[in-house]
Amino acid sequence: MPTPRTVAIDGPAGAGKSTIGALVAERLGYLFLDTGAMYRAVALAAQQRGIDPDDGPRLTQLAGEIKVAIGPPTVRDGRAYTVLLGGADVTWAIRTPEIDRIVSQVARVPYVRDVMVEQQRAIASRGRIVMVGRDIGTVVLPEAERKVFLTASAAERARRREEELAARGDKRSRQELLAEILRRDELDSKRPVSPLRAADDAIVVETDGLTVREALERVLQVIERRPIPS
Repeated sequence: MPTPRTVAIDGPAGAGKSTIGALVAERLGYLFLDTGAMYRAVALAAQQRGIDPDDGPRLTQLAGEIKVAIGPPTVRDGRAYTVLLGGADVTWAIRTPEIDRIVSQVARVPYVRDVMVEQQRAIASRGRIVMVGRDIGTVVLPEAERKVFLTASAAERARRREEELAARGDKRSRQELLAEILRRDELDSKRPVSPLRAADDAIVVETDGLTVREALERVLQVIERRPIPS
């Protein structure tokens, strides 16, 4: 079976898209692009400039002005990639609770999405890419050769997020994280532009109870079109 040129992995917040997507790309020798990090960078830029996350016109102007670049890890500190905003490393700065709270609001602004999607499609046109996000298979790359919708229960996603933050020395209660995840699910699935949903031809992969290695193997089975054990 020929290896696909483009792989789209979508799913809700905390489903493990970045972790699994980066591992898939590494295994295949492909470029990895986490589109969520691009929206987080816009949210960070808005925060730095004091722009309200509901101020569509100013966010529209901002999206056209800033330069966001995502590339391979430049530091061995657990990151799956490095995010640059105007040349500055903001890989961890875009993962703060403050950005968690506003990124879905920023991402639902139509022109912000237009600018980001244009950049994402330009990168994908080169082929050999694993792209993760919330609307890759439905909007950004509807013709992607493989589409995966990676998901897990909200409780499981909150547990994983708690462990991820604790590993970086950031203590947050699981209840707080669960509330944030449920709020983001609501915003992402009901926004009028590019709502979160599985593409009609995507394979849904549930990861509750799976280790990272097991989830990776399940996704690779989908990509390589191998039989998935029941």
